[in-house]
Amino acid sequence: MTETNNPRPLSLYEQLLKRDRERKFRRRRIVFFSALAVVLLVVGVIVFVGGTALNFNANLHRSDALNGQEVPKLTQDTNILVMGLDTRVDEQGHPLPAEMYDALHAGDASIGGYNSNVLMLIHIPADGSKATGISIPRDDYVDVAGIPDGGPGKAKIKEAYGYGFDAEKTSLINSGKPDDDSTYQAARDAGRKAEIATVSKFLGNNVHIDHFIEVTMAAFYQTAQAIAPITVCVNRATQDTFSGADFKAGIQQIDAKQAMAFVRQRRDTTDPNYQFSDLDRERRQQAFITSVSHQLKQAGTFTDIGKMQGVLEAVSKNIVVDADLNLIELAQQATALTGGNIAFTTLPITGFGVSPDGASINTIDIDEVQATVKELLTPAPPATQPASGTSTAASGPAADNATPAPAGPAPAAPAPAGPAQDNPAPAGPAQGNPAPTTSTYADSTGALQGGTIPCVK
Repeated sequence: MTETNNPRPLSLYEQLLKRDRERKFRRRRIVFFSALAVVLLVVGVIVFVGGTALNFNANLHRSDALNGQEVPKLTQDTNILVMGLDTRVDEQGHPLPAEMYDALHAGDASIGGYNSNVLMLIHIPADGSKATGISIPRDDYVDVAGIPDGGPGKAKIKEAYGYGFDAEKTSLINSGKPDDDSTYQAARDAGRKAEIATVSKFLGNNVHIDHFIEVTMAAFYQTAQAIAPITVCVNRATQDTFSGADFKAGIQQIDAKQAMAFVRQRRDTTDPNYQFSDLDRERRQQAFITSVSHQLKQAGTFTDIGKMQGVLEAVSKNIVVDADLNLIELAQQATALTGGNIAFTTLPITGFGVSPDGASINTIDIDEVQATVKELLTPAPPATQPASGTSTAASGPAADNATPAPAGPAPAAPAPAGPAQDNPAPAGPAQGNPAPTTSTYADSTGALQGGTIPCVK
């Protein structure tokens, strides 16, 4: 905060340095926020808190899991891998408080493991063009990499973390190391290395991971508590006893517990004909990130320090980042961020199948996946520039798979009239806000555009 306390005008040289520094990080700041709005929200608020900022950055759990990557960095673009873990424990492996298990609606510490149930690559072009969020279906059946003894060979991509964790922990204990926190943390790092190596190999030999962010269910819930109520939109009413989902049709505001259900729902237990899949759940996760980004921009939530400060310490205990990611640096101008400079796409699968050991898997065409990734990361420039105000689909190959519903802003909320319309205004302190602009997505295909409140399955 030195600049704020120093009234001396900046020299021309200092102004040029400042502008250069801001340009360097602008693309990273914008897309990092769109990619993981709940994480950057907390970090952004820290800037306003003042003296606690540096402490927060220092208290984050950091990892050297990116050291020794086999894929070299060949471009100036930045790739951030977001990993959302299925574990129901904290970063020390300890059980969570009982009230949190009740809110998560996901069982206790004995449920789940070290699967990366959320895998998303955020690609930030160095030239400042629109960024891309690539969701990787968690059950894609792939070659596992990054495990010294070779690991299982093939497995669901989400399982690479757990296999790496188990292999390292077993090796350390067999070599005489105690089963303590040091061994546990080493095993966690091995899990991260295996997941990162597997994802990088799966996406193609040109995909270097520059940074990663690991978020547990506890961290997501704690941050959702800080920003609730959260405005979301679903195409029709739906319920799911497994995740606890119970949503009306249309735009509605949800609390932290409902937010967990929103991003975890993958079935409807009231209508057997309303079919969900993991791909629909990934679309929900993309929609949630986009909705939160849009909401925070509209509501000015960054300045609500009193609402945020109480969860900062707890959240920092359940987030892991790589050793070089400076969150404070990314958040210094958080209020200038917008959610419209990114489009989210889910990688294609060829169908559903069963692995040799009887597990349900996604079958994939590796050549199709890697060709899709290559086109998303290096899209051809558009042939023509659309007229001002025209709704457009995503640039790149995702536009070919867009849903019949408009990918851009719709003139009105697309959901049917009903109880959900009783509270259509976005969250925020401002009064008299108009209903948020929405866009409709009927399924998991096509690109989901930032900058609106997406209505999804």
